[in-house]
Amino acid sequence: MGENVEFASNGTTASGYLAAGGGPGVLVLQEWWGLVPQLKGVADRLAKEGFTALAPDLYHGEMAQHTEMDKAAQLMSTLPPDRAGRDMMGAVDYLLGLPGVGDKVGVIGFCMGGLLSLVIAAMAGDKVGAAVPWYGFPQGDSEPDWSGLSCPVRGHMAENDDFFSPSAAAELEKKLRDMGKDVTLTVHPGTGHAFGNEENPLGTHDADVAAKAWADSVAFLHAQLG
Repeated sequence: MGENVEFASNGTTASGYLAAGGGPGVLVLQEWWGLVPQLKGVADRLAKEGFTALAPDLYHGEMAQHTEMDKAAQLMSTLPPDRAGRDMMGAVDYLLGLPGVGDKVGVIGFCMGGLLSLVIAAMAGDKVGAAVPWYGFPQGDSEPDWSGLSCPVRGHMAENDDFFSPSAAAELEKKLRDMGKDVTLTVHPGTGHAFGNEENPLGTHDADVAAKAWADSVAFLHAQLG
């Protein structure tokens, strides 16, 4: 359904997968596996919902299989934050330059991409009109300057998550609300990290919760972006 595209990234070139549904733009940010077929499928699903979805390849061609947990962790830990920031900003600007997208984009991300969705929302300011992180958010040194966050956030977190704990999610939600931000990070009871990934890489896929969270995410993005 989609196509591979290239776009400017602060003087260099980055690439990604574009699934054009003719409507508002949505940035789709990868799990630690990379820009794998499953994530391209997420972009395709968004296009079917009427969005123009772009998934930037933040690993620049590298990816890990579900049997390669160590490689995935290594790819994530060695991802240069400045390059990721440039690539995400380039992807936002590319989307904003496409017909029918409007003057703001949404962003949805999973695991590492959930963390990065909030980072780019804070970096890009009013270019981002909605953020939907799934089981991932910045913590500690990975937190951005939150003063730039202007969009509403509706996140979907797991109850049983060794990477992003419910208590840390509650603390971040309170911190951002105390700053006047419109942020809700919903913790879904009984779920584990990556509950929305239908390929079930961690044995935690929950089809019922994933379906409802997906429907809620799509409705939220449409409500904020059109």
